[in-house]
Amino acid sequence: MIVVIGGGPAGRYAAMRLARAGKKVQLIEKRSAGVGGQCLHQGCMIICALNDVARFIQQARVFQQYGFLGSAEGFSYPVLIRKMQEIIRIIAGVLEEETIQAGVEIIRGSAEIQGETLRIDGVETPYEAVIVASGAHPRIPEISGCCLPGVYTAHTILSMPTLPKRMVIIGSGVIAAEFAYIFSSFGAEVTIVARSSLLRAFPEQLVKEARKDLSQVTIEEQVTVAGISGQESVTGVIIREKDGMREIAADAVLLAAGMIPYTGFISGIACGPDGALLVNDRMETSVPGIYAAGDVTGTGYLTPIARHQGRKAADAILKNPFEPDPVAIPQAIKLKHDVAYCRRPGEVRKGLTIPGPAGPGTFWEVTNHHTGSATIEFDENGHLIGLAEASPVASVAMEYLGWMMNSDIRIDEFDRFIEVHPSSDGIPWLLKYLNGKKSDNQKGS
Repeated sequence: MIVVIGGGPAGRYAAMRLARAGKKVQLIEKRSAGVGGQCLHQGCMIICALNDVARFIQQARVFQQYGFLGSAEGFSYPVLIRKMQEIIRIIAGVLEEETIQAGVEIIRGSAEIQGETLRIDGVETPYEAVIVASGAHPRIPEISGCCLPGVYTAHTILSMPTLPKRMVIIGSGVIAAEFAYIFSSFGAEVTIVARSSLLRAFPEQLVKEARKDLSQVTIEEQVTVAGISGQESVTGVIIREKDGMREIAADAVLLAAGMIPYTGFISGIACGPDGALLVNDRMETSVPGIYAAGDVTGTGYLTPIARHQGRKAADAILKNPFEPDPVAIPQAIKLKHDVAYCRRPGEVRKGLTIPGPAGPGTFWEVTNHHTGSATIEFDENGHLIGLAEASPVASVAMEYLGWMMNSDIRIDEFDRFIEVHPSSDGIPWLLKYLNGKKSDNQKGS
């Protein structure tokens, strides 16, 4: 028996792969709402659903600006949340049925691991192998007031009963930016309070584009949060400044200070400083026969990485041939535009950037100079080493372009590339331009 702990992207993918290979698999899921993990119930799908509505509202405002669309009626936040949760339940049901049809037995329960010993709901359970795919949970910063009513994380935000008038988001990363765009589009007065710079891990050009999308948001950077104020409920966030303390009024606070691997039920296995399970290149932990995959390994906190690691863990158990990891991982965030990039590790080279073209989703933003942008970085041999784009289609484009980059595609190979037109994807234009310039230089020499 192979036991998989956690029904998120990593665990579900691994369990189905093993079952289809003829293995007897039990998937342990403690979440009563069903499989799907953080991505479905507290992460990616929540952002997608809310962002769809936010973009619709922002697009309607642009049309109103041009005078051919009248004022839109306000929307009901409670109804939005209720309808979204209904759809999430449907998706969870589909995923669960798919998992069962693959031959996986789903068990509702909780697991505990002590070294080589596995217990399910307190009962010691024999196993051939175990894959721990328990995910991660939000990091709660060590500041006073985090337990006040009105303070939320990405995992609890759907319990917020009404749309706040004023929201403070503590954090500087992807989650902070995405929720800031969403709730500011809904009409809330949003302030981001960041200990560092906003989206500091993203390419500079994309940060500029993100700031355009967040123009309605007040961004306080390089500041320290001293505490969250309030008695029966939150009333504000106190920040420390050179000349004393300042309070930012808030009806709701969202903690977006990163994630921590969920390993509280595990002992006797080597972990990193943040509790992440340490694994080798085959996803095996320090205990033979126990593997780990996904957010619990503390790597990336991205659904595609989780699925990839789930596959690796399953293949290790099946003794399938080893496949090296991709060099560059595409990443994206959802704002007014998709803000996406893929970059090889190592030296950052000077890239070439052009404004995004007018096309679907950007035509009506030409006069606002808000059509996004496209950037590429390349080495002296013409190999792509970095791609970045802000556009309505950047997420889709980046996953294919990222694969091309990992396959060592050169700029000159895009001479035969036929793009779709019209499109708001500016990267093919840029690649063809550079290829043309390279050809001209070669002719000139």
